[in-house]
Amino acid sequence: MSALGVIGGSGLYQMAGLADRREEKVTTPFGDPSDAYVLGRLAGRDIVFLARHGRGHRLLPTEINFRANIYGFKALGASRIVSVSAVGSLKEEIRPLDVVLPDQFIDWTRHRASTFFGGGIVAHVSLADPVCAALHGILFEAAESCGARARRGGTYVCMEGPQFSTRAESHLYRSFQADVIGMTNVQEAKLAREAEICYATLAMVTDYDCWRPESDPVTVEEVVARLKDNAAMAGSILARAVGRLSEARACPCADALRNAILTDPAAIPRDSRERLRLLVGKYLD
Repeated sequence: MSALGVIGGSGLYQMAGLADRREEKVTTPFGDPSDAYVLGRLAGRDIVFLARHGRGHRLLPTEINFRANIYGFKALGASRIVSVSAVGSLKEEIRPLDVVLPDQFIDWTRHRASTFFGGGIVAHVSLADPVCAALHGILFEAAESCGARARRGGTYVCMEGPQFSTRAESHLYRSFQADVIGMTNVQEAKLAREAEICYATLAMVTDYDCWRPESDPVTVEEVVARLKDNAAMAGSILARAVGRLSEARACPCADALRNAILTDPAAIPRDSRERLRLLVGKYLD
C-alpha cells in the first residue's frame, strides 16, 4: 500500500498517534531533506512525516531544500502529500483558527529552486489546478466531520519571507483577491506535481497578517501558539482522511509527466537520466 506523506509546518514538528514509529534518513541527488523522515502507521495506513523546518525549527523558508524533501517522499513510497501549514488571513471572513483548503497558489517567491528538471532534460507539467481535487475533497469532508471551521477552496499567496509583510504588501496581496498568505507551499505543490504525487494543503489560520488596522501586527509567538491550538484538530482531520483514501488513484496527478517531457530521450545526458530515474524512468527506460 502506498504511503500518505505529511509535512508539518511551524509549530508542528512531530505527528501524534503513529504506531510502529521509526526514523529514516534519505540521501537524494538534490542534497539532504529538512530532517529524518518519521515513518509509522495511522488508522492502518503507512504514514511518512517530515518537519518542514527541521526539528527545533532550524531552517528559514528560503533555506528549505524543497526538492530533496519531495524527492525523499517519493523514494519512501508516498503517493499523496498533505501539508499542514500556518497561514495569515487576507479576508475578514477568514478568522484565526479557521482551516482553509486552498486550491490555487500565487508564487511571489524569488530565490528558490522550483523544478527537478534542467541539466539537459526539459519538462513542462500542467499546473492549472495545482491541488489534487480528489485529496482536497477527502480532506474537506474529514475536516467538516471533525467540527472544524473549514473553508473549501481559495488562493494561497506564497511570499519569500522570512520577514512578515509590510502593510503595503499586505494590501497588495488583498488586491489579488487572495485568501491566505504563507511562505512555503507553492514549491511543494510544483515539485509534487513533477513527482506525480497528489498534493493538498491544510492551511491553519493564525492571524490577519497586517492589513487589518484593528488587529496588532502578526508575531511569531501568535503564530506558534495558534498553530499548537490547531495541531490536535489537524491530527484528527488526518486520522479521518486516512481511512477514506483508496489505494488506486484516478486523478491526473498520477501520470502528470506522461506528455510533459520535451527532450528527445537520446539527447538526455546520462547523469541527468540517472539523477531523475526515480521520477522519469518509466517514461524513458
